[in-house]
Amino acid sequence: MAGNDVGNPLASEYLQVQTTTDSRAEAMELAAGAVRARLAACGQVAGPVASTYWWNDEIERAEEWFVFFKLPADRYPDLAAFIAEHHSYDEPEIVAAPLVAGSPTFFSWLTEETRPASESAETDSAETDSAETDSAETDSAEAGSAEPGTVEAGSDAAESDALESEVPRPREPGVASPSDVSG
Repeated sequence: MAGNDVGNPLASEYLQVQTTTDSRAEAMELAAGAVRARLAACGQVAGPVASTYWWNDEIERAEEWFVFFKLPADRYPDLAAFIAEHHSYDEPEIVAAPLVAGSPTFFSWLTEETRPASESAETDSAETDSAETDSAETDSAEAGSAEPGTVEAGSDAAESDALESEVPRPREPGVASPSDVSG
């Protein structure tokens, strides 16, 4: 019978989960924390949006930011617990919508990037063991080739730089951005 899975977020193999926050900073922290913990493969922040809602028997209006997460459905319980634990609201919005169609390679990426750390470490360890044997000569030949001050891909510093580069920075008054300058 149609509709039997209504309300069951695990009825679909993949989900988009959303919440809202009252600040961009909190939204970015939730997105980065969930991705870092591999609870979601992707966290996106959008806003601000104007919200109108009931709270304590009064109509409230607020400026909020959306946080969207994409993940396999089996990661939903852990993500929902993470949001509830780290969110500043007493009753945060935590809703899930099924992703009913999409690119098979995108869905594979969602699965791959949300493997629990222990599973990821076991798989990576097995892959690393076989790859280390094949690339020992290459590594020794390239040793010392990185320039001082560079950040190697895969390092914590590279991850931090990548997260920071995604955050648009406000311009200083009177300073033109590259897109404002015609060349």
